[in-house]
Amino acid sequence: MVYPPTPRSEFFDALASEILHNYGKGRVLVAIDGVSGGAAFGDDLAVALRESGHVVFRASMGDFLKPRAVRTPRGDTSAEAYYADWFDYSAFLRVLVQPFRMGGSAGFSTAYFDAARDVPRETRWVTAGQDAILLVDGPFLQRPEIRGNANFTVYLETPTDAAAAGLETQVAGAAALYESQVGPRMLASAIASPGDTSTVNGVPPKRLFADRC
Repeated sequence: MVYPPTPRSEFFDALASEILHNYGKGRVLVAIDGVSGGAAFGDDLAVALRESGHVVFRASMGDFLKPRAVRTPRGDTSAEAYYADWFDYSAFLRVLVQPFRMGGSAGFSTAYFDAARDVPRETRWVTAGQDAILLVDGPFLQRPEIRGNANFTVYLETPTDAAAAGLETQVAGAAALYESQVGPRMLASAIASPGDTSTVNGVPPKRLFADRC
């Protein structure tokens, strides 16, 4: 059955077309940078890219965490701890980004850490052809340690009412810290609201634009 387009699917079809216009060949990394709504946004963008005939791999920074003892030393749940100590960027680059970029027969892994068990996962290597898209979602994807690895970055605006959006205080605080230190809106290829999938019809994402003056 062919379903009619929705405002949400039309948004992602347009975004996919924009990405593929410039990055339709080779190994391409697309980053969905945001503390809220990134997983659903990334999944829907992946559908649009696949429907355009492209091979797409999905990854989330939630699968590249540091051990709990490092993330929350002495029970630290501050915004600073979430921003500085939560994610393992070294592993992210080592097992996913760098081998994906190498192309050829190099294997890469889309998940590294099992948060529920608080241990590294058994590595499962996958390979791809010369043309493939890696779509990664997660917070802080334009911080200096990993900046420059993505071909195209979508920055998802942090909801103004963090509590209503279900964001924990430490996450909202870390987002503010990231915005003040890095300026992700100005660095991104595109800016969008994440939209809302909590209702039947949902609220589609909306394209936003930064004031660069």
